[in-house]
Amino acid sequence: MEKTWRWFGPNDKVTLDMLRQIGVEGIVTSLHSVPIGEIWTVEAIRAVQETIASHDMRWSVVESLPVSEEIKYAGPGRDRLIENYKVSLAHLGQCGIHTVCYNFMPVIDWIRTELEYPLGDGTSSLYFDYIRFAYFDLKILAREGAEKDYSDDTLAKVEALDRVITEDERRHLVDVIIVKTQGFVNANFRDDDDAPVRTFKALMALYDGITKEKLRENLVYFLRAIMPVCEEYGMQMCIHPDDPPMPVLGLPRIVTDEEDIAWMLDAVDNPLNGLTFCAGSLSSGAHNDVVRMARRFAPRTRFVHLRSCDVFDNGNFIEAPHTAGRANLVELVRIFEKQDPTLPFRVDHGKTMLGDEKVGYNPGYSFHGRMLALGQVEGMMAAVRDEIKNQLI
Repeated sequence: MEKTWRWFGPNDKVTLDMLRQIGVEGIVTSLHSVPIGEIWTVEAIRAVQETIASHDMRWSVVESLPVSEEIKYAGPGRDRLIENYKVSLAHLGQCGIHTVCYNFMPVIDWIRTELEYPLGDGTSSLYFDYIRFAYFDLKILAREGAEKDYSDDTLAKVEALDRVITEDERRHLVDVIIVKTQGFVNANFRDDDDAPVRTFKALMALYDGITKEKLRENLVYFLRAIMPVCEEYGMQMCIHPDDPPMPVLGLPRIVTDEEDIAWMLDAVDNPLNGLTFCAGSLSSGAHNDVVRMARRFAPRTRFVHLRSCDVFDNGNFIEAPHTAGRANLVELVRIFEKQDPTLPFRVDHGKTMLGDEKVGYNPGYSFHGRMLALGQVEGMMAAVRDEIKNQLI
């Protein structure tokens, strides 16, 4: 598979020179300076493309060409925004960039409650604490009717936490869940927002009455509208699973499991309607058999995110080392390498280690942690390729 790396543009503390030195072949990036919903011009695309090419790499995957919230909840400006999206897709195709990773998660992208959860070896990892997340929902957002979404045991534990939690811990939850994990991927939130909870609640209110079925309808409407452009320019749309793969904060999620993915692929049965197989997102749900899903959906997978999670009985989960966890990355590499040896993949959410914490990398996107992960996955790939070669002899 093609070794790619997510790069956040000229302001990323991980530079293209660094990536060239560690053997990265393709770059995964976006036009981060263009507001969501506006057209990506050919000139802006080519400028980034040429910068990457000047470092002997190529722009392999767009992650992402964001889907506006108004498209997701079917607001009055939906059709205009879809038209803009189609123009941007055409411009990407004209520039020779044909793979677009996107998501259809309402309001909030990936969710964690800790960004530097300490591990015994001195490194740290991303962590999701179910009770603290429920506390955020019930006590900080104070979402109407939220108590119906939690068991009596969870509600009791939230009340116990409320008696001892400090104001600093409350602010920390807001900072992690809303600001730090969302701000660098989602223009709805900024580090200088003086009222992130108010902003967050206003966005959530736009989805009042939007059920899972309605969100599915809105996704299909979007995909059917853009497929003619995709066919004209050979654009591969690959949806990212929800992270974590479960309903959150009263918001529907529609890419959470095997049934959801099969439904989405069947609803718009076009090879250009594909999947980003994120092993980490899928493995953070105890209900998902990640290897079985990889085997089933490999023919429609256009991009792979390789990471792994450990899930605990209490609903918590943690990013595992790339050689461990529920995802079984060795078997996934075997499946996808056999399916298509040119398929782009990137390692995802590496540990924070060896001074990463002092540099200010985006959460989950440390340099040393991902470099270690890339080396581990390269070893898996070498072993799998040797297996395949021997099978052919």
